[in-house]
Amino acid sequence: MQSSNLPFLVWYKTMFLLSTTKKGFSSKEIQKQLGLKRYEPVWAMVHKLRKAMGNRDARYTLEGMIEMDEGYFTVESSEVEKSKGGRGRGAAGKSNVAVMAESTPLEDTETGKQSRQCRYFKAKVLTDHKADQINQTVQESLDEKSIVFTDKSTSYVDIADYVELHITEKSSKDTTKDTLRWVHITISNAKRNLLGNYHKIKGKYLQLYLNEFVYKLNRRYFEDKLFDRLVIANITGL
Repeated sequence: MQSSNLPFLVWYKTMFLLSTTKKGFSSKEIQKQLGLKRYEPVWAMVHKLRKAMGNRDARYTLEGMIEMDEGYFTVESSEVEKSKGGRGRGAAGKSNVAVMAESTPLEDTETGKQSRQCRYFKAKVLTDHKADQINQTVQESLDEKSIVFTDKSTSYVDIADYVELHITEKSSKDTTKDTLRWVHITISNAKRNLLGNYHKIKGKYLQLYLNEFVYKLNRRYFEDKLFDRLVIANITGL
């Protein structure tokens, strides 16, 4: 908030709006809600808040049993990317995101039925699908004593070097519904959230939007305390 031309009260009102809904507000909507004339300062403020959310979550690593997979998010392509074209990984208009979720196995003592309960999440935009970046993401995001579940992607070949145990399964419907269930639910919900609230997200800003989504997801039970936590995050995390 330091050196900003916007009053502190505007910052606090914006944090309140961001903390009152799971879906989020676009900068244009916040500008309208607060009755501000210029869009650019609002856009910059909201992105600073999203950066602070990401900084806050970056302080923590996931631990225990971790599901990990990747999702491809639609983004607005630059003119250079459009000229390259292509499909699949690295294609224009798509960003590759590594998503990780703590999942705790549960068993019903009466029926013996097994299920998984999810705790915390992380999402990291990747510039490529090479093993080196996956390894760096694992080192930064996961506790070294974690047990990690993934599919058999060749980019995951070194994960075992950085965690306690790495378990792989061939991609299938069963893998999606069971082993990597929470990761795929999160990817689906994130895509729906971003597409439903924002128009033409540029690839270079996708991480900031994901910061907000994951920050709220990790604090989904905070209810009215989320505003207080968001104020603290932005005082200490910018």
